[in-house]
Amino acid sequence: MTADLTSDSRWEPDMLGGSWLARTLRLRPDEEGEVVATLVADGARPRTERAVLYVHGYVDYFFQTHMADVLADHGYTFYALDLRRYGRSLRPHQTPNYVTRLSDYAEELDTAARIVRDELGHEELVVLGHSTGGLVTALWADARTRAGSASGSGSGSTSGTSTATGSGTAAGSTVQIDTVQIDALVLNSPWLDLNEPWFSRVVATRLIDVLGPLAPRTPVGGLGPHYGRALHKDTGGEWDYDLTLKPHEGFPARAGWLRAVRRGHAQVARGLDIRCPVLVLTPDASGDPKRWHDAILTTDSVLDVQQTARLAPGLGRDVTLVTVPGAAHDLSLSPEPARSRFFDEVTAWLASKGL
Repeated sequence: MTADLTSDSRWEPDMLGGSWLARTLRLRPDEEGEVVATLVADGARPRTERAVLYVHGYVDYFFQTHMADVLADHGYTFYALDLRRYGRSLRPHQTPNYVTRLSDYAEELDTAARIVRDELGHEELVVLGHSTGGLVTALWADARTRAGSASGSGSGSTSGTSTATGSGTAAGSTVQIDTVQIDALVLNSPWLDLNEPWFSRVVATRLIDVLGPLAPRTPVGGLGPHYGRALHKDTGGEWDYDLTLKPHEGFPARAGWLRAVRRGHAQVARGLDIRCPVLVLTPDASGDPKRWHDAILTTDSVLDVQQTARLAPGLGRDVTLVTVPGAAHDLSLSPEPARSRFFDEVTAWLASKGL
């Protein structure tokens, strides 16, 4: 690999400093005006044949440089994508973290994947999604597969611009995304269902389905501050990140956004058909997301891990589920030894798939 990002004027110094670079991806404008996403990379690292594209969660952005370090040590070139209205991509005129269709993210995902494979020449692409990013990337891979499926073939093959090869269990099985292929999908605590009682999951979801189109920007909820405070160095945690982009209290969850998420959850519940290998990782236990407790960083104190375990097998044809004892919601931010266990599980699984 010979691509030199430092000599490409489209890559500019990133907020992380050092050798980190960012490239602004211009997307179609919407009712609020200009829309962008941001692709991030370490310009000092050599390009390798294998690449990882990371997609963050809700009220989040890429800051986990230690993740790039670990994957680089295993031969992967690391890229991260800040989705529209998140992190580096949030503009002053925009409603933070807001969309009314999760499929809108396909524009930046397609663009980023094409840059990584076509422009930069990586032979293999692994997509790594966390939490909401796990839901978004799972739906993206599924949609692109189904879009090109040959009717009635029953063999897993596709036509047109999308193709799938292999049985779904063989090493190197791929999904073609228009002119781009992903070779594996890794999901770090993917948000596959609402971690709420039956009334909220069923009755309130139906109300949101009505309210969403009528008053899409109406606030309908938000995050508790406890998990964020446990993570951040200023409140006793281990990690340093920009609290204007990832505030402890989050941003208001709005009706149109929650409707889009719940519709994505419904798709997952019906079953997806992702045609590349999928690895799903979760902590081994859940914690209360609505109050402070001593196990907030050694449990998933955002999602219900039993929901994830129940839904994960329906994501595709080759799905592996791994639980990591003592891990946090974002397994990459877990205390040791769970953090290293998470990375070991990811790299060992990729090696088992020939990646």
